[in-house]
Amino acid sequence: MGSQPPPPPPPSPNAEDYSAAATLISFPRRIPLLRGPIKATQSDDPSPGSYILAFKNPRAWAAAYESSKSQIISQCEAGSRIGCSISASSKCKPPWWKILLGISSKQDYSEREKCEEIEMRACFAAAKEKCGVFANQRCAPAFENARIQVSGLGLKLADRKNVSRLISGVCFVNKKTYYGVGIWGIDKSWGEFRNKYEVTNIRGMDLLGFDDANSIEEYLRKSS
Repeated sequence: MGSQPPPPPPPSPNAEDYSAAATLISFPRRIPLLRGPIKATQSDDPSPGSYILAFKNPRAWAAAYESSKSQIISQCEAGSRIGCSISASSKCKPPWWKILLGISSKQDYSEREKCEEIEMRACFAAAKEKCGVFANQRCAPAFENARIQVSGLGLKLADRKNVSRLISGVCFVNKKTYYGVGIWGIDKSWGEFRNKYEVTNIRGMDLLGFDDANSIEEYLRKSS
């Protein structure tokens, strides 16, 4: 039995196959977190755990609200354009008997085009207004209940009335009492109160009350 021929030598490595462009895998840039974990307080629901998610500061909270609302409005308006286009085409189509007999003239097509423009404009104007209301209804409850870190509020000791008002509303469930902090014997600083009662966050609705705003939109107008 004859001997087997030796196997062919392996192909010579190509230097380009081991270059950085060929071997490195690029990943998309990490999306920053809108909210971060903070320690929960005794007033928080203990079922989720000892940490909750909260916005870093009111500016981040407001920016997230505006971004979310803008995206919902954009998607709503895109769907409304399709719906209004179908509706305008249906309202402005020629009578069925003209289509059946094939007697539509160029003037009929011109009038239909003008009719569709008018119907489309009126339909989309009404839909656009409804999209804004819909986006506000979807976003407002979530952001009013969203948490905001106390450390990001930037409160000043000089504004004693507003600080006391906020503390009373959040911790003592008494928004009508402006000087609840003094009653509890903590009148030196916000930091002393936070350390004693472990206040780490407030809700968006508490921030609105702190600024005498009835809605998130009003708060954004006042803070702009």
